[in-house]
Amino acid sequence: MANDAKTSNDRQAFHEPTMPAYEDDGALAVFRDSSALLFSKAMAQTRMAVILADAHQEDMPIVFANRAFLELTGYQEEEVLGQNCRFLQGPGTDPYTVEKMREALANEAVVVFEVLNYRKNGDAFWNALHLGPIYGEDGTLQYFFGSQWDVNDIHTARENEEHAKVLARELSHRVKNMFSIITAVVSMTAERHDADAVADDINERIFALGRTYEITLRNSSEKAVDVQALVRSVVEGYATRPKEMVKVVGKHCAIPVSQSASIGLVLHELSTNAVKYGAFSSPDGKVAVECSLEEDDNGSVLKICWSEDCELPITRPEHTGSGTSIIETILDASEGEIERDWRPDGLRAVIRLPMN
Repeated sequence: MANDAKTSNDRQAFHEPTMPAYEDDGALAVFRDSSALLFSKAMAQTRMAVILADAHQEDMPIVFANRAFLELTGYQEEEVLGQNCRFLQGPGTDPYTVEKMREALANEAVVVFEVLNYRKNGDAFWNALHLGPIYGEDGTLQYFFGSQWDVNDIHTARENEEHAKVLARELSHRVKNMFSIITAVVSMTAERHDADAVADDINERIFALGRTYEITLRNSSEKAVDVQALVRSVVEGYATRPKEMVKVVGKHCAIPVSQSASIGLVLHELSTNAVKYGAFSSPDGKVAVECSLEEDDNGSVLKICWSEDCELPITRPEHTGSGTSIIETILDASEGEIERDWRPDGLRAVIRLPMN
């Protein structure tokens, strides 16, 4: 298939047949001239699997296959040369992909396909196949170049990631149902014992855990959670106008999934305190949360700076509430700490939690 509009400046030149067969350590070819011979010598040594197919012969047989191609497919050189490369196809090869490959050859296009191929022993492997034409000095098509790359590991990783995402979605649904059942049980029990206030307090913490675990499950395939996303998921639920009242700043940093529940509960307690006494108790109050990861002698430490900007001046609570006790219990169990500074315009708190 000639293409007179194409120039030879960006093409690899091959001439009419004059050269005999060339053989070198597992690579065999019959080429048309000395430039092809030099090319075959170079390709014989590369670790990338490479073949050339003759565009002028019927069914475009393979005329060159390097050692890497033979090792990849398990075939011997005499089993490859003279064959069309479709012998690599098998029962699982997608017919649509094969048809697109035919179209690419007919259009002399440079393309890359991922196609399921088969080795001589029957083992399937995903092949990243790069196809392209090679032209002679006069602009006529001479050969088709094909390089192969085994991408089985990449496909396996993709499949595992998708499976993990499906599993996470299912777990998220079940966890939501579980929390709903727990809150219903708490509410019914409290009603019988005339303890609605206690039930509300417990259920608020259960809901906070639910929001935390939703983020956790969503990121379970990565085994890490983005802290900023976790903060927004928990804190924004307590603000009447989340976009205006909650600001999360700092570089995005990932923490182990195992730490997310503790952080979620601490943020819940700070948020409920802001609803009762601080920034979230008025329409114009604001909360800024800055997250960062620091390094010390023992490893990474998550630092969360909580800063409230209240519409009206506040005073430090006279008594330590249950929320404060819960925060300290959670942080003590994880070798973390919290520093509080009650200012007239709102609470400032700095939380440090080792990521061990």
